[in-house]
Amino acid sequence: MKWRKLLSIRRLSHMPGQLWMYLTSPQVSFVDKLLFLVPVGLYWVLPDVMPFVPIDDIGVTLIVMGWFVARMERKYPSIKLPPPGGSR
Repeated sequence: MKWRKLLSIRRLSHMPGQLWMYLTSPQVSFVDKLLFLVPVGLYWVLPDVMPFVPIDDIGVTLIVMGWFVARMERKYPSIKLPPPGGSR
């Protein structure tokens, strides 16, 4: 993934919604959901396993979230984020 796309404010602002959509979607397999939940959960619970890594918990979460959302967009292109403001 290109740095410009990764550091885009627009992309970062939509990522939590996309993450929630993929984690709650019944179309996404349980194993794919674990690809996000297990590493992030372990890093939040056991941060002292890697004491010399100068990345905070939220930094690791954002990095893994970006990777996970990009992977799910490629793997499940039929799942789309609803437009902002709901359906009118």
